[in-house]
Amino acid sequence: MIRIEPYGAEALMLTLADTPTPDLPGRIARLADLIEHTLGDGVIDLVPGWNTLLIHYDLLRYDLTDIQARVTAIVERWRKEPEAVQSSSRRHEVPVWYCGPDLEPVAKACSLTVAELIALHSGRDYLVGAIGFAPGFAYMGELDERIVLPRLASPRPRVEAGSVAIAERMTAIYPQASPAGWHILGLSAWPLFDAQAELPCPLAVGDRVRFVAVDEAAYRAAGGQV
Repeated sequence: MIRIEPYGAEALMLTLADTPTPDLPGRIARLADLIEHTLGDGVIDLVPGWNTLLIHYDLLRYDLTDIQARVTAIVERWRKEPEAVQSSSRRHEVPVWYCGPDLEPVAKACSLTVAELIALHSGRDYLVGAIGFAPGFAYMGELDERIVLPRLASPRPRVEAGSVAIAERMTAIYPQASPAGWHILGLSAWPLFDAQAELPCPLAVGDRVRFVAVDEAAYRAAGGQV
C-alpha cells in the first residue's frame, strides 16, 4: 500500500511498497522524473531508495496540504502507466581488478577459492537501488547468497577511490577515498562521480551493473592508480 507522509518540516516520504521488488527502483526513478517535471522549481531535492522516495519541497511554493494533493495526483498517474514506460534503465559494464585486501579472507570465510569468489561476484547483473552515503555511492544488489557477509567489525579509516566492496547483500564502489566498513575485493578505474560533468553520477537508480574482471595492466591503462 502506498503511503505519502510528512517527513519533517519541508519533506514528504513516499513509501511505494512494503518490500522492494526487482523492478521497483526503476519505477521509482520514473516517478521521480514525473514529479520533477510536474512540480519544477517547487522541488528542492528527490532522494529515491529501494522502496521509497523522499521529496524535499519549497515551503514558499507549497504548503503541506497542497504538496500532498499534487504528489497524490502524480502518483495516481504513475500507477496507471504501462510497465514498459516505468521500467526504463541502462546497463553498465564496470571493469574490476580483483586485488583487494579482503579478497582472500572473504574467500576463506565463504569456503571458496579466490577464483570462485571472483566468478560469483562478477557473474550477475546488480540493480542500483539507492545512491547515498557519499556523492556517487551506489548501493547495488543482490549478492549471491554464498558471498553474503556482515560488515567489518572495525571499519578502515580510509580506502582508495574506486575500491569495489561487498557487505551483507550489497556491493558498491567507493567514489572517493573515505572510511569504509565493507570488505574490499578490488579496484576499478571507472569514474563514479564528476561534479563538473553534465551528468555528475553515471549510475542512476534502476540501472544495472555487471562487473568484468581485468588484470592490473588493463586497470592501469584505464587510468587506475595503485
